[in-house]
Amino acid sequence: MRHWPLFSLSVTTARLELRMPSLADLDELAERAAEGVHDPAEMPFSLPWTDGSPEERARATVRYHFGRWAAWTPESWTCPFVTVFEGQIVGTQELEATDFAVTREVRTGSWLGLRFQGRGIGTEMRRAVLHLAFDGLGAESAVSEAYLDNPRSLGVSRRLGYRDDGLLRTGRRGRMAVQQRLRLDREHWSTPPGHRVDGLEPCLPLLGALRDA
Repeated sequence: MRHWPLFSLSVTTARLELRMPSLADLDELAERAAEGVHDPAEMPFSLPWTDGSPEERARATVRYHFGRWAAWTPESWTCPFVTVFEGQIVGTQELEATDFAVTREVRTGSWLGLRFQGRGIGTEMRRAVLHLAFDGLGAESAVSEAYLDNPRSLGVSRRLGYRDDGLLRTGRRGRMAVQQRLRLDREHWSTPPGHRVDGLEPCLPLLGALRDA
């Protein structure tokens, strides 16, 4: 789309493609949410959207993406990619920022369909959006959070070089829970081989990341 070039933005790695979803992609992503994202006894999210029925999880997934597109401004944006592995939509990887032109900082978040976990996909898709952030947008830092009882997410961050950056007390399912905040600064980032970003240049104004910023 000439006036919304974000639909042509993508990042590819050796195994994955991250892209802005089409309606068909969203429908398949909704199926992944309906199938399950985590053990029902656990809750890795501050907003417990996965506590709903399969149909509710599927609809919530579609509504969320529509909402992020509608709320997008250069000053506050959330870029929710779908992750494609072996021709299937397997999850979603977000990159978001507030006042990026000033802060040069991004935040990440993600989820992966339960049956695709344990294959290193979560680490690879995070590395892909960090490549976009640091090497494409010129970010100076990236932050992420994970609950202390979510060792998989914490492990992804630490494998990629993030360092602990304080604790956050939040509510979760009506009870207090503690999140570990993590930070990765540009000086600790190494550009990964074999990664490619396509369609970025026309998107820069929408991301608050003009080349002369």
